[in-house]
Amino acid sequence: MNVTINIYYTGQNGSARLFAKEMTESGIVEMIRKEEGNLRYAYFYPADDPETVLLIDAWRDQEALDHHHASPMMTQISALREKYDLHMKVERYVSAEEHPADESFIRT
Repeated sequence: MNVTINIYYTGQNGSARLFAKEMTESGIVEMIRKEEGNLRYAYFYPADDPETVLLIDAWRDQEALDHHHASPMMTQISALREKYDLHMKVERYVSAEEHPADESFIRT
């Protein structure tokens, strides 16, 4: 089962966007995307909230996510969160098995 984590980073004076920019420009984002089991690591900006950044972070399974959380990279990420004084709201989703009845509601 895939695990997807949505993290809403919120700060002040554009700090959440600066965090995402530094994560990307420093190469951390690219290193995470290359980790075994990473399916998606992407930042999005809400149109109506300039102080929040949404990270969608998806992994093949819990084991891959646990490996990521145990990596030295997490120390760098935590330091950047502190640098930009960010607060976080986290949502966790685990993929469900596909069900044929659902197909009539999903347009691909």
